[in-house]
Amino acid sequence: MIDLKGIICITGASSGIGLATALKLAREGFTVYAGTRQLQRELETHKDIENLHFLEMDVTKPDTLRQAFSAIEQRHGHLDVLFANAGYGFLKALGQASMQEIKDVFETNFFGVIHTIQLAEPLLRKADAGYIIATSSVGGLVGQPLNEVYCASKFALEGLLESMATYYKPTFNIDITLLEPGAIATNFGSTVQRNIEETGGIPDDVYKPIADAYLGTYAKRNTAPQTAESVAEVVLGLLQMETKPLRVRTSDAAEAFAAHKTAADPMGLEGTAKIRKLLLGL
Repeated sequence: MIDLKGIICITGASSGIGLATALKLAREGFTVYAGTRQLQRELETHKDIENLHFLEMDVTKPDTLRQAFSAIEQRHGHLDVLFANAGYGFLKALGQASMQEIKDVFETNFFGVIHTIQLAEPLLRKADAGYIIATSSVGGLVGQPLNEVYCASKFALEGLLESMATYYKPTFNIDITLLEPGAIATNFGSTVQRNIEETGGIPDDVYKPIADAYLGTYAKRNTAPQTAESVAEVVLGLLQMETKPLRVRTSDAAEAFAAHKTAADPMGLEGTAKIRKLLLGL
């Protein structure tokens, strides 16, 4: 369990899950450092909220991360929780996407997390018990049509943190959890739609029937998407757990969607323990 006076850093905290979690945890008494690329806007908007401190953090620019963690170290000497939340969706077939678009998705969704963890880890090791949470997705468990680039970035993230989990807890006393939401009522979906529009809309090509079918079923399946505030409650619950799961779906809908991949080991702890014992003798 993370102490209520714990120090928490959240990336991607200018909106959606990141902002909702930052506000929730600050109001619960945690000291929250919220990373944003819109620093002045957030400072003005949330200046009266106690325990909430915004820092300029762009996960594609490691220098901004380095400066932020340096500020946290100077003030506190350690970091209890890192919530690596920055990321964005991308809906386009591999045959439609440019190599630059693919690299951009990975730069934020995968390499951005790597940059963040590498720079935060020394501070996490100085805590009595550190904790890394990273926003993955059911798309990190289940491949979906026209989401292959996005899903690949999240599959990579899952592989990264699942591997780290095999030794971070026994070696550094750092727990790791992958947060796996389904559809969320945030700017995430509108960002995906805007990206489509800014690149000429859905092209009338061989992939259009697939796109039409996917978008049609998506609308029917997600008439009541989970709120960012609900996900923030899940994060608070994780902080209060004695035994942290490796992975957690954030809603019943997400659980059902990924059940064929997770039913045998919903929390991921059995698999982690198996590999830890098999490969490390722990």
